[in-house]
Amino acid sequence: MGRGSVQLTFSKRRVGLFKKAHEISILCGANVALIIFSSKGNLYEYSTNSCMERILERYMRNSYVEKTFPIQEPESQEDLCQEYEELKRKVDALQRSRRHVMGENLDTLSLTELQQLELQLETTLKHIRFQMNKLLLDSIAELQRKEKSLLENKIVLENKIIENNNAITMARQMQAKEQGRDQASSSTPPTLLLLNSLSTALPPWMLRPPS
Repeated sequence: MGRGSVQLTFSKRRVGLFKKAHEISILCGANVALIIFSSKGNLYEYSTNSCMERILERYMRNSYVEKTFPIQEPESQEDLCQEYEELKRKVDALQRSRRHVMGENLDTLSLTELQQLELQLETTLKHIRFQMNKLLLDSIAELQRKEKSLLENKIVLENKIIENNNAITMARQMQAKEQGRDQASSSTPPTLLLLNSLSTALPPWMLRPPS
């Protein structure tokens, strides 16, 4: 085939290809981008609504996501069965360990396994005692703090009681003094009262004693 025939065939096919791309974009509502380089290096392109850059950007973004986070194929039935068996073995082992810790089915253990279990229980018991002692110390510190607060409140209340008693005592003493003054003024002898009244009524020469 001559070079002229090749170029003619390329032109016809290119036009048909662009026409099909346009039909797909219209009929299916799809975004289509088509890039063609001829044998001579000429560029021919088609894009929906002339948005080639946006379509290429979307392509690059989706391509990056697929390469970075490849879609994992669903696990086969065989893989699921193996995973189930593995999980079942772990659950059975945990249940046996729990029974051994509770002191059950110990006859199935060897001497080495019993020694390991004893060491595990001793270590667990140490942790339990440490936590228990920590809680006890925290409780004692809290009680001591409350005791100190109560003692401080007691001292404050005692001082207030003393102040109130002193105020009551002073009030009673002042009342007693006032009552004493009132009684002293009301207990003056009648003769003295008479002389006082006469001294105000008679002239001074009649009150002089005889010479």
